Amino acid sequence: MTAIAELEPREVWEHFQTLCEIPRPSKHEQHLRDYLQGWAELKGLSTQVDRAGNLIIRKPATPGLENRRGVVLQAHLDMVCQANSGTEHDFFQDPIRPVLRDGWLVAEDTTLGADNGIGVALALAVLASDTVAHGPVEVLLTVDEEAGMGGALGLDTGVLEGDLLINIDTEDWGEFYLGCAGGVDVNVRRAYAVEALPAGYAVGRLSVKGLRGGHSGVDIHEERGNANKLLIRLIRELEHELALRVVSFQGGSARNALAREAFAVVAYPVAAAEKLVARLDAFQQAARFELAGVDEGVALTLEPASANVTMSPDDQRVIFATLLAAPHGVRRMSRRVPGVVETSNNLGVIALDQGKLFANFMVRSLLDAGARQLADEIESLFGLIGAEVEREGQYPGWAPNPQSSLLELFQQVYEREYGRRAEVKVIHAGLECGILGGKYPHMDMVSFGPDIRGAHAPGERVRVETVGHAWRLLQAVLVVVPERA
Repeated sequence: MTAIAELEPREVWEHFQTLCEIPRPSKHEQHLRDYLQGWAELKGLSTQVDRAGNLIIRKPATPGLENRRGVVLQAHLDMVCQANSGTEHDFFQDPIRPVLRDGWLVAEDTTLGADNGIGVALALAVLASDTVAHGPVEVLLTVDEEAGMGGALGLDTGVLEGDLLINIDTEDWGEFYLGCAGGVDVNVRRAYAVEALPAGYAVGRLSVKGLRGGHSGVDIHEERGNANKLLIRLIRELEHELALRVVSFQGGSARNALAREAFAVVAYPVAAAEKLVARLDAFQQAARFELAGVDEGVALTLEPASANVTMSPDDQRVIFATLLAAPHGVRRMSRRVPGVVETSNNLGVIALDQGKLFANFMVRSLLDAGARQLADEIESLFGLIGAEVEREGQYPGWAPNPQSSLLELFQQVYEREYGRRAEVKVIHAGLECGILGGKYPHMDMVSFGPDIRGAHAPGERVRVETVGHAWRLLQAVLVVVPERA
């Protein structure tokens, strides 16, 4: 028996159990989608898989409610796949095995997939229920959200029939979201020369570990450590002090996650070995001091390794100087929405080996012009060193509509059920609402969800009690959706 088997409301958690058992990395959701399509058809529900791979399931209205406005419940099937180094977990084969701790369901050494598995489970619970009263319901389960929102971008116009959309993909209970950031990926590639390992050099593997990581949008303002930037900075210092040479570099594993770990195989003069160890200790102490209260668990290690070649000194100097100068973190806070990040950038992934560099920057902004400007700066910077730069996966932000009738409906129901008004917020993360709103401009949209912490990082967790609250609210909203005009 798993920890999930004990949880209530059972009608929601049983679906999340299924999602934990069926692997669902981005771009590999087919097995789960096929399972859910078969499950829905066995229940007599109509289904459709569009050309982008999204699954749409339709459920008729409860008798007597046929004239209510149509509601689309929307969530995404894929999850961010992250595991701590040393953890043996195959996200393409192995199930997620969460545990229950202090009221939270948590995956200790991997991501949990509560983002957005809980949203999917809540939508499936509506489809499965014989007691929830509602008008016409469509469930839109998109693919490839975490790797570039490919499913939402590929959704055709004219597929959805409802004009109210409830996105179940935010992570703070008691808050309703009415806007989000847009974004674009900036990918950098550059070739570099290699040469034979110098005589008198030893080879080791430098590691930066122990950082918290997290969501590159929601957590960017906390100024957590970025393993990529820390290791680049260290390499630049050692390059000057010890004539350090780089063999390879691998940092981060997801574009939309703060880099928790980074590794570099390096070569250094044998005569400088003791000095290198002392410099690593000093750098670790300095990093812990700088990240006190945020990421003081950062740890640096050096282990023996082997190599025959290194980067040429000229290419190493140019590439790592540019990576050090490249932006990361909050660029600007919003003046329109106090307390919310307007524009940011995450240096999420670096892969450097065998004469080729690849780096990914994920740019987010509440203003499309803000995202373009920061992407332009990154492109210009790397253009100076002859790198190939491309942009992909651009998606628009979701502009808030304070006069949303759906928001007011949610507020009325929330106040009735919980005795207070919920907070209304804008999130510095990419929700599919911006893309869907562009395709269906008549649609009124609101996003909500339970408490989820540590999304996109091992140790991701969801507060069990708030899943029950979200289920209660969703049922209460559906039954009072107004009639069509």
